[in-house]
Amino acid sequence: MTVRHDYEYDEDNIVVTDKKSYAAGVPAVLVSLQRGVEQMGAARTALSLASLNQRKGFDCPGCAWPETPGHRKHAEFCENGAKAVAEEATKRTVGPAFFAEHSVEDLLGRTEYWLGQQGRLTHPMVLRSGATHYEPIGWDDANALIADELRSLTSPHEAIFYTSGRTSNEAAFLYQLLIRSYGTNNMPDCSNMCHESSGSALSASIGIGKGSVSVPDIENADLIVIAGQNPGTNHPRMLSTLEKAKRNGARVIAVNPLVEAGLQRFKDPQRVGGVIGDGIAISDDYLQIRIGGDMALFQGLGKLIVDAEDAAPGTVLDHDFIARHTAGFDAWIEHIRRVDLDVVLEATGLTMDQLRSTADAMIASNATIICWAMGLTQQTHGVATIEEAVNLLLARGMIGKPGAGVCPVRGHSNVQGDRTMGIWEKMPEAFLAALDAEFGIRSPREHGLDAVDSIRAMRDGQASFFMGMGGNFVSATPDTHVTEAALRRCSLTVQVSTKLNRSHLVHGRTALILPSLGRTDKDVRATGKQFVTVEDSMSMVHRSRGGLTPSSPHMRSEVAIVAGIAEALFGSEHSVQWSKLADDYDLIRDSISRVVPGFEDFNRKVRQKEGFGLPHPPRDSRTFLTSTGKANFGVNELTWLPVPEGRLVLQTMRSHDQYNTTIYGLDDRYRGVKGGRRVVFVNPADIESLGFRDGDRVDLVSEWTRPDGSVEERRADAFRIVAFATPVGNAAAYYPETNPLVPLDHVARKSNTPVSKAVVVRLVSHELPPS
Repeated sequence: MTVRHDYEYDEDNIVVTDKKSYAAGVPAVLVSLQRGVEQMGAARTALSLASLNQRKGFDCPGCAWPETPGHRKHAEFCENGAKAVAEEATKRTVGPAFFAEHSVEDLLGRTEYWLGQQGRLTHPMVLRSGATHYEPIGWDDANALIADELRSLTSPHEAIFYTSGRTSNEAAFLYQLLIRSYGTNNMPDCSNMCHESSGSALSASIGIGKGSVSVPDIENADLIVIAGQNPGTNHPRMLSTLEKAKRNGARVIAVNPLVEAGLQRFKDPQRVGGVIGDGIAISDDYLQIRIGGDMALFQGLGKLIVDAEDAAPGTVLDHDFIARHTAGFDAWIEHIRRVDLDVVLEATGLTMDQLRSTADAMIASNATIICWAMGLTQQTHGVATIEEAVNLLLARGMIGKPGAGVCPVRGHSNVQGDRTMGIWEKMPEAFLAALDAEFGIRSPREHGLDAVDSIRAMRDGQASFFMGMGGNFVSATPDTHVTEAALRRCSLTVQVSTKLNRSHLVHGRTALILPSLGRTDKDVRATGKQFVTVEDSMSMVHRSRGGLTPSSPHMRSEVAIVAGIAEALFGSEHSVQWSKLADDYDLIRDSISRVVPGFEDFNRKVRQKEGFGLPHPPRDSRTFLTSTGKANFGVNELTWLPVPEGRLVLQTMRSHDQYNTTIYGLDDRYRGVKGGRRVVFVNPADIESLGFRDGDRVDLVSEWTRPDGSVEERRADAFRIVAFATPVGNAAAYYPETNPLVPLDHVARKSNTPVSKAVVVRLVSHELPPS
């Protein structure tokens, strides 16, 4: 009898139920325990969850939300954090026997969910040119294969080195040192696809591409605006912080095209009220904005705030802050006075009462924080939208004071730390000069390639080597068919991974899989047990130390993997002592302390109970390291995307049962979907007007108008329509299933971030194949 596992699912069995009106509660506890026991067993589950996000434990491999300083709970994790740990600490393994049984062609026919459920990778594996199956390879031979390939390239710029956000500070620092020692700045990373727009906007506005607030700031704010973000699924621990802010009297305004459970009500499973009570309402006001209308909202609010100042001069704007600390105010206020509120209402889909109520809340607040995520960044006008949000804060003096500031919520643990460690294709001269002085190398100065430009380079034959340090590049990037074709043009692709994913199956002529330790794993080197460090969304740096015995002795830490490749590439006479660094991570941190500002005395400070905070000049002293020496108001023409006749504007998003491209399960219980993922959420009025019914199967055809006026189409087949309370003209569906619809060249201005939150689509009836 054949046993059918739950991860071998049938999309035709999707069940749609009522969506939830609250997040967490008892169901979150039960799901966390169930997933843990299924993957790890009871004892391993208890050991792992007890160490998760604790001072002497390991940092969650999921989101980058920080803990409240000095107030860690015994269970300092959320449901999705527990799922992430269960996936990594699973007892299931994928070794040579698995690859002998399954050809690459066979595995290509499996879903991302199926691949991820197979377990931890245990051995280095190679797919030789023309072979059908991966086979084992020794570490020395794998390193030699990489080194030989890199030495054979005509130019170092023909190599692409990708980084996932989960990489530790130590591994990221060593990785960029390897890459720059080799001679290129081609360092695409996951920031390019999520918060690059935030970094671009904030660097121009306040001089640093990071958020300016702390957890205590949020807990003590008067007003918190949460725009383009779904904390209930993507950053669930944020809900505990919002709960405390609400109990302290904060007003929360949610701005989101979908009504999300986590923005409605939170039931804290660690409080009696979260188990037997109704929990706490999170949002006082819910602005169900049209996709891409946030820029219009912020400009409309600016217009109303300025109108209020004009009606009562000196009572609304913070003129002292503006005069002392900002530049460009006169141009901004002249522009904002001309904003047409009728256009704002059309672009946002909101009412004038909603607009005025929000403006009144901002005027009344003495401490305002604006939080956001990919709903703002993955728009053509994402950078300008964030600049407009900052404009509102600058006009009211809400930077560099308690309870106020900007809060871009990073979606992946240590994605911010990787950038701090030098994973960026455009690192400033001061960093490069310090790196060169520390290690006796000569870093290249020409800017490298980001994620989108790396795909273009591989597509066009300008790059032929790809290495991914973690992550799932194929499924994380846009324009899936173009990306896959680009990678298949490479001569060698290398993936450093903990688990199997599609990027192992879309490969160059030769491919390597290098199995790495994860956050949960014990990391022992020649000098003893090691720890690594991470930086959270609010610039706090702390330790992470796994305690589980690795699934295989053939696994290596990312630090050791990088050092092994470097020694094979450069030889033992290189100026960098790679093996010593790999055997003692304190030595890496000593070098970081001399290269990266803010990390002075790194080894001592990170051993403090709560770690340490990095300097943030705008927050700490209202110092703005911009071209003007002040915080800059931005002036932007209002941009938004009207819905074409007979079309919808689609946003891609996560299910509650996934993290980035990792699919944990098939239950998006907050939205009432179970048993599958190929669904598209559509307003009932749109379903009727387009001639469909709830439950119909449709193909999604995206339409992108190129700058020359021609229209490109892309297709993703067989999605079940689910009636949902989206704004009229808007729709939503899960990625990576919808990534094929996002054109590679449709990117945000200035940041080059793929526009995954504003895809024009038409629905076409899905034709069933003949029986």
